[in-house]
Amino acid sequence: MRRSKLEMYVSILEALSYNGPSKITRITYTAKMNFGQIKPIIEDLIENNLVEEKRFKKNKIAYSVTPKARTILSYFNELKEMLLIHKD
Repeated sequence: MRRSKLEMYVSILEALSYNGPSKITRITYTAKMNFGQIKPIIEDLIENNLVEEKRFKKNKIAYSVTPKARTILSYFNELKEMLLIHKD
């Protein structure tokens, strides 16, 4: 089953929130997506101040969620719970 764009964005934010700062390879495994799908979404999340890019060592890059992203994930999870209650 194909995921919506929203589901892909949330999967990436949840992966980063759960794992902490991560390289893109770890994000691909955790979010169960490929590099081609993740890279443009990460760039969009950075532009919207939901993800930060952190450079370390030589040319290594790690990504992490911002406080704004944590707030959005919290609201999203609350909404999911409410929808499950009303679904029955």
